[in-house]
Amino acid sequence: MPLPQANSDQKYTYADYLTWPDDERWEIIDGVAYPWNGIQAMSPAPSVHHQKISMELSRQLSTFLKGKPCQVFAAPFDVRLSDQSTVSDNYVDTVVQPDLVVVCNESKLDDRGCNGAPDLVIEITSPSTGNNDLTIKFDLYQKHCVKEYWIVLPEAKAVMVFRLQKNKKYGTPDRFGCTDIIKVPLLGDLMVELGSVFID
Repeated sequence: MPLPQANSDQKYTYADYLTWPDDERWEIIDGVAYPWNGIQAMSPAPSVHHQKISMELSRQLSTFLKGKPCQVFAAPFDVRLSDQSTVSDNYVDTVVQPDLVVVCNESKLDDRGCNGAPDLVIEITSPSTGNNDLTIKFDLYQKHCVKEYWIVLPEAKAVMVFRLQKNKKYGTPDRFGCTDIIKVPLLGDLMVELGSVFID
């Protein structure tokens, strides 16, 4: 299979994805290939600011979840999404690498990542990924019933939290600023302190 081309008419599957070079990071959404950072597959790693936010969120989540059934994973970590959990790699047309995911159903985990919707997905936006996070990925996570979707806005020092409603749609987001605490009923009595997340 040839290397992926962004913005082409070619449709790809997870089987194709597995043949691509390890030093290039791509995502596939409904068969369309997207560079992981929104610009190009081979590019510098996320910024120091992005990494600090990711590490602190991961620290708070993993500390709280230690000894509990749910687990947190940080990118690069493949999440395969399909309308059926048992289809072969040739038919899985969506694989993404969110910045952070929490998975509470251990049966969805295998050696290649998560096969099915995580319970919580966190995307940390950048100028090159913000639009996709707010549109394409929003629709994707809603379609596959990800229970909670956080969009972290580093420049604004804010977080938008979308929670899946009974109609399987995300409601109006709860918005949190840099000194707020996010209560996460989905994960019990977890409270995420944003004051530690957005330290300069």
